[in-house]
Amino acid sequence: MKIKYSILLLLGFLFLSSTVDWGFFGHRRINKLACFTLPQDLFGFYKSNIDYISDHAVDPDKRRYASKFEAIRHYIDLDIWGEAPFNNIPRDWVNLMMHYTTIKKINSRGDTLTWLDRDLLPYDLRKPSKSFTFQNKEIDYRAYRSFIYDNVLNTYYDDDRDISKKNMSAFFGKYGIAVKGARFIAVDEFTEHGIVPFHLAFMQKKLEKAFLAKNIPSILRLSAEMGHYLGDAHVPLHTTENYNGQLTDQLGIHGFWESRIPELFADNEYDYFVGKAFYIEDKEEYFWDVVLDSHALVDSVLLIEKNLSKTFPQDQQICYDDRGNQLTRTQCKEYAKAYSLRMNGMVEGRMRDAILAIGSVWYTAWVDAGQPELSNLGIDKEVLTTEEDTEVNNAFKSNKIKGREH
Repeated sequence: MKIKYSILLLLGFLFLSSTVDWGFFGHRRINKLACFTLPQDLFGFYKSNIDYISDHAVDPDKRRYASKFEAIRHYIDLDIWGEAPFNNIPRDWVNLMMHYTTIKKINSRGDTLTWLDRDLLPYDLRKPSKSFTFQNKEIDYRAYRSFIYDNVLNTYYDDDRDISKKNMSAFFGKYGIAVKGARFIAVDEFTEHGIVPFHLAFMQKKLEKAFLAKNIPSILRLSAEMGHYLGDAHVPLHTTENYNGQLTDQLGIHGFWESRIPELFADNEYDYFVGKAFYIEDKEEYFWDVVLDSHALVDSVLLIEKNLSKTFPQDQQICYDDRGNQLTRTQCKEYAKAYSLRMNGMVEGRMRDAILAIGSVWYTAWVDAGQPELSNLGIDKEVLTTEEDTEVNNAFKSNKIKGREH
């Protein structure tokens, strides 16, 4: 009997800690409700495609099972990089890659050695520099930025990020720096800790281009996925290294906060009147404001649950639910209710903010594209299903995430 109970307990921990972001329920609900924030000229288009927008809100989560490059798009571990407001993190993607890429050389013996350490490029948003010193030479920031853009960013999705020795010699030779080594590689030291605000800016530009081209399949796909990433950015635990409470003996708090609580209370207790979508002037700043607001709540998310767990009856914290003939270990409804109340409606608040934010980024992309007329454009539903969709769905069924779970 003890052996059987131990097996159930182990399986329960696995189910408890593997809940996906906002839950499929949450992402679909958020995307669907975001449609109702739109002005009449745009609402008709989104309403007619509302099933697609909500159903495909979970595609990025499914893609985590198919691509090792996907997971980092859902979060950013801000506390890895210091303290708010994180002036050491450039808000521009190219500047980020410039400041967080170390160039290493591989000599004829196969040894990998640091050639240009990223620490040589100190960064502060308040005091941008014009140059940095390398091998006693002053290197122009703008010129080096162009070098990184041309030689590093184009290999972002490659396993081996080689930099041509010819290009190395052409650039650094202008400063009188000799380039000696058999091979040179770019080592990115930032993105493994998450890139969600940068990916949101990238997606926003793609959505605007899709509106401009009146490419309906792209508009729908990008809108659905943009909603997912922006929804994730509103989750406090998507902005911290301690994303699942693994560093504070609170394993499973990720799913507790963003999946269990909404599933229990979102239908009957949440107020979804969030107002109308608005135009966003500075997109990059807006996305950073979202993640900074989320990060400001991290301590509360963790400390409130930690303190509650010490006073709430232990035997009433974890229950077993029968979900589709599967015994699942999860937080008891009473415990979830107590946690939600102590957080003073934080989960509902972030969910509401996400709904309005998503509608606003859709609206902004449409305005920036010149407010194209979409109501008369038909769409063949079969065009919306691609070969990638089939591959992603098959990978999702494998139940093997590539990259970290959150």
